[in-house]
Amino acid sequence: MKIKCCLVFWGMLSVVFVNAQRTSFKFDFGNGRAAKGYISVTPESKFANEKGYGFSKESELTAVDRGGNALTGDYITSSKPFYFSVNLPDGNYDVKLILGDKKGTSATTVRAECRRLMLENIRTKKGEFVTETFTVNVRDSLIRDEKGNIVKTVRLKPREYEYLHWDNFLTIEFNDSMPKVCAVEITPNKTATTIFLAGNSTVVDQSREPWAAWGQMLPRFFVPGKIAVANYAESGEALNSFLSARRLEKILSLMKPGDYLFMEFGHNDQKQKGPGIGAFTSYKKLLKQYIAEVKKKGGIPVLVTSMNRRNFDANGKIVNTLGDYPEAVRQTAKEENVAVIDLNAMSKVLYEAWGPQESVKAFVHYPANTFPGQTTKLEDNTHFNPYGAYELARCIVQSIRQQQLPLAEFIRPEVDSFDAAKPLPVENFYWPMSSFVNSTKPDGN
Repeated sequence: MKIKCCLVFWGMLSVVFVNAQRTSFKFDFGNGRAAKGYISVTPESKFANEKGYGFSKESELTAVDRGGNALTGDYITSSKPFYFSVNLPDGNYDVKLILGDKKGTSATTVRAECRRLMLENIRTKKGEFVTETFTVNVRDSLIRDEKGNIVKTVRLKPREYEYLHWDNFLTIEFNDSMPKVCAVEITPNKTATTIFLAGNSTVVDQSREPWAAWGQMLPRFFVPGKIAVANYAESGEALNSFLSARRLEKILSLMKPGDYLFMEFGHNDQKQKGPGIGAFTSYKKLLKQYIAEVKKKGGIPVLVTSMNRRNFDANGKIVNTLGDYPEAVRQTAKEENVAVIDLNAMSKVLYEAWGPQESVKAFVHYPANTFPGQTTKLEDNTHFNPYGAYELARCIVQSIRQQQLPLAEFIRPEVDSFDAAKPLPVENFYWPMSSFVNSTKPDGN
C-alpha cells in the first residue's frame, strides 16, 4: 500500500537529514483555502520523498468544500481506508485531528504504523466537529549513542522491510464508514512515559489482516499525551534471538528513567533444545538479564506470562501447552521484586468463558476464500484476530489496574473494568478492516 520501496530506502539507509529533520507539522485537509500556518493537503497530495508527506498512491480520496471556516469548512474522505505518511525521526509524537462535517455526520477509526489502534469509531453529529489526540511512537532500525552517532542497526528479518514501523515515517490509517478529516497536527512529545514491548507474534503489531496481537491494541487504552506504546515485539522471537538481533539494545538506547519494558516470551523459548536450556535455567537467566539492563537505565521492568494456546480437553478446560515457562516467569518476578501480569492465568479464564466453539471466533479460523488470495482454510490456535487481540489487551489493562501499578493513573477514564470471565460478545466488537491482508501464518506457534 504505502510507497514502500522508497520509504524503506530513505527510512533505513538515508540518515543525512535525521538530526535536522522537521518534527512539527500542521496540515489542512481539503480543496478549500488553507488556514493560516497550515500546509494545504488535497487528494492530489501523493507522497513524495522531497516533500516528506502525502497520501499513498492507492488512496482513493474525495475532497468536500462546505465553505466558511478555512480549517473546518472542508475535509477529505473516502469509502475505503486511506493512508497519510509524514517523514519523522525516532521519538514520540502527539497527533491532533479535527474530524467532522458542517453538513453531515462522520465516523472515523484511526490506526497508525502497522495497524496500531489509536482511536475507535469516533462519531460526530451533523454540523459537529471533534478534536481528538493520540500519542504514537515512531522509530527506525538505527541504534545511536548518547551523542546521536549511529553505532549499530537492528538485525531485521527480510519481511520487516515491508513493515510500516521501521522506516522513520509516521503512517496514519483513516478508516470506518464515514471518515471526514479536516486537519492533522503533529508535535513531538518529549515527556510521555514510554511503554516498550518485547515479545513474539502474540504481542507484535501484526501488519496484515486477519492477524492481530494484544500489543497493537494497547495504545487505545491510555491517556494521550501521557503514555506512548513502542512495540518492538516480532514474530518468532525468543529471549535469546530478541537479544542477538539487538532489539533490546535499540530499546535501551531510547529508554529514559521511568519508562517501562513489558516482556512476554515463552512460546518460542520452549521449543529450544540443548544443554542447560529450560524454563528454570536459561530462560530465567535471560529474564534476569533483561531486568538488570532495564534497571540500569532507570526503567521499570514488567514481566508478562504467555497466554495459553487454544487447546481444550474433553471437559472444556484449557490444557497447559507451555510447560514450566509461565511458572518460571512468576518465580523470576518474585525473586527480582518486579511486577508480573499473569496473562497465562487470565487467558485460561477468558478462553474457558468462551468455550471450545465460541473461542474460534477470537482466533484466526476462517474458511477458504474469506480473504483475497486465501485458497485454503485458516485454523490457527495460537494467533488472534482483532477481536481476540482486543480482549487480551483488556486483560493486560485490567491487571495494571488491579495491581495499582503507577500506569493505572493513565488508563483512559472511559475504559471500564474487565472481567475475563465475561468477555465482550463478538457481535458487539467493531473493527473496520484495513487494506492490508495476508493469509500467511506468522512465525511461531
